[in-house]
Amino acid sequence: MNKNPETLKMIQELSDAIGPSGFEDEAVNTARKYVEDIAHVEEDCLRNLYMYRNTNTGDKPVFMLDAHSDEVGFMVHSIKPNGTLRFVELGGWNTNSLPSSKVLVRNRDGAYIPGVIAAKPPHFMSAAERNGGNNISIQNLVIDIGAVSDQDAIENFGIRIGEPIISDVKFEYDEAHDIMIGKGFDCRIGCAALLETMRRLANEQLNVDLVGVLSSQEEVGERGVHVAVNKVKPQIALCFEGCPADDTFTEPYAIQTALKKGPMIRFLDRSVICSPRYQRYTLDLAEKNHLAIQSSVREGGGNNGAIINTSMDGIPVIVVGVPVRYIHTHYGISSYYDFEATVQLAMAVVKSMTKEIIESF
Repeated sequence: MNKNPETLKMIQELSDAIGPSGFEDEAVNTARKYVEDIAHVEEDCLRNLYMYRNTNTGDKPVFMLDAHSDEVGFMVHSIKPNGTLRFVELGGWNTNSLPSSKVLVRNRDGAYIPGVIAAKPPHFMSAAERNGGNNISIQNLVIDIGAVSDQDAIENFGIRIGEPIISDVKFEYDEAHDIMIGKGFDCRIGCAALLETMRRLANEQLNVDLVGVLSSQEEVGERGVHVAVNKVKPQIALCFEGCPADDTFTEPYAIQTALKKGPMIRFLDRSVICSPRYQRYTLDLAEKNHLAIQSSVREGGGNNGAIINTSMDGIPVIVVGVPVRYIHTHYGISSYYDFEATVQLAMAVVKSMTKEIIESF
């Protein structure tokens, strides 16, 4: 498969961009430059980014593409007398993956300074602690930036309560094996797929008006999309996601989101039953056009589709996810093949859509 260097650069820049929930500014600014030549772009106070295709006519059904721009992160809760930092989650982390990992903490000057999530050496553990298994909680963890006191942390490091914290991870691409490793693929890989879809459809003759939204604060309760859907007022929507791959820990018969098998569309998670007629339409369309696709039924999880589906008078929605191994940890693993297959599927859905088809859902 041919890979567009400019598209890979966009994925890298989006993955590396800083943007935990509530602090999406850098991620949004990174995305803007890839669509400002093909769309009218607006932004609101929640850092939702709206992209209205330049060739929209205003008299067609509105098709909304959504992806959330925030990534899981942390926030400084307080500073302990010894100079270490207590912190809280922004989004739901796999807490067992946290000790000994490197992070970046924003200080009062806007600089991001390195720190390590502290792990007590075994030399100082009691027998009970050594045999305690995986009973790790955020409340018992701290971040060490190298300060020797709270005064040192405040005066010399510039630490303040309420500042964001992110994973200290840089994007890598193993071209020989088509493997991308980076942070924030939930949902920056979805953001990249949305931007790429809009770019490729920029001059297509469509039966819908296309509006892209990079919504904020999904990881802390789908907050941004509540505002976005009421502003855009779509008749139909497609949500891009970086969805959890299950192919490294699930029995073979139950694998539904494998790497390099194409995008996953979900029938169900704990937040939404995706519009069944629209779901089947998409599966049939993929089969007709020989497009890679996987379908899944999820017992957990949640996404913006649930908010869109039950907004206004009810909006048909599907969720198209790029498989990502180990989301909600510092590192994710994904594939350019799956990214490209996701874009191909989204384009096919948008290009096929008409007012009559939307009304049939």
